[in-house]
Amino acid sequence: MTSPVGEPTGGVPWDTGTAVGGFDIADPKLAESVRAGMTRVERLLHESVHSDLDFATRASLHLVDAGGKRFRPLFTLLAAEFGEPEREEVTKAAVILEMVHLATLYHDDVMDEATMRRGASSANARWDNSVAILTGDFLFAQASQLAADLGSDAVRMLARTFESLVTGQMRETVGVEGGEDLVAHYLEVIDEKTGSLIATCGRFGALFSGAPQEQIGVLERVGKIVGTAFQISDDVIDIASPPDESGKTPGTDLREGVRTLPMLYELTASDSDARLRELLSGSLTTDAEVQEALRRLRDSSGLVRARRTLDTYAEQARVELARLPDCPARQGLFALVDYVVARTR
Repeated sequence: MTSPVGEPTGGVPWDTGTAVGGFDIADPKLAESVRAGMTRVERLLHESVHSDLDFATRASLHLVDAGGKRFRPLFTLLAAEFGEPEREEVTKAAVILEMVHLATLYHDDVMDEATMRRGASSANARWDNSVAILTGDFLFAQASQLAADLGSDAVRMLARTFESLVTGQMRETVGVEGGEDLVAHYLEVIDEKTGSLIATCGRFGALFSGAPQEQIGVLERVGKIVGTAFQISDDVIDIASPPDESGKTPGTDLREGVRTLPMLYELTASDSDARLRELLSGSLTTDAEVQEALRRLRDSSGLVRARRTLDTYAEQARVELARLPDCPARQGLFALVDYVVARTR
């Protein structure tokens, strides 16, 4: 059943009672501040997807109420702790960025012909591709409307983020051209598709909380690094983590024909497993082939190299965070970086 506008269903998806967004925040005051901010975000998110057309509201709430860690608003709120996090503009910024993220999920499911999203039927499977595309467009429109309240600079920054999201998707769709390196191409794709939006989370959170200018730049850079690292950690989880721990079905990327970082490292390695290269080079048409590829990937040098790359990004984020003043918010961001790495172990 769809909830009344403004009231989330199924409990609060980002709060387990002992953690916020899936990871522990050691400082009680910081945890309470972020939790209060997330409550404001959840309320405004539900209000903002309301339309005079009831079906548009219901289609939008399909993913809003499906859960998720709300990682993007969470990062926005942590960045806002370097200023005044309770400002209304901060809540709006966090909602804008979550709506943009949700809009991309509706569009991604159409492009990927996905049937499930967050444990439920995807919008394109429940209705059809046209509804899913239009719902994504509706969320982009609502996000743009909220951004107008934040001023022309915010609209301009959001437009640049849209551009990165689209060019990243185009880059992925077109694929590698000429003699371009497979791994470098992939890292550029996820930098644009994932890193760019979380970079904007860091910038918006700091900017609209009134944080000092030099801290805004640091938090934007941290967001881009953490966003890219988050996607790499997802790549590793899809191969290495049991479903009862990750909540995901292992091998989803293999089944969908998506070549992630561990696979690309294996395909480009001079000493790679010949049988694994054969499996990864073609289409996996049976569950037995997927399971064999998974077993071989779990023992592969490609997975080891992907984890090392994740560690490198995490270290880059820590170097940037060291530029910020020592405070609970900085420690919270260090914990977030550790969480992104730890979720793959």
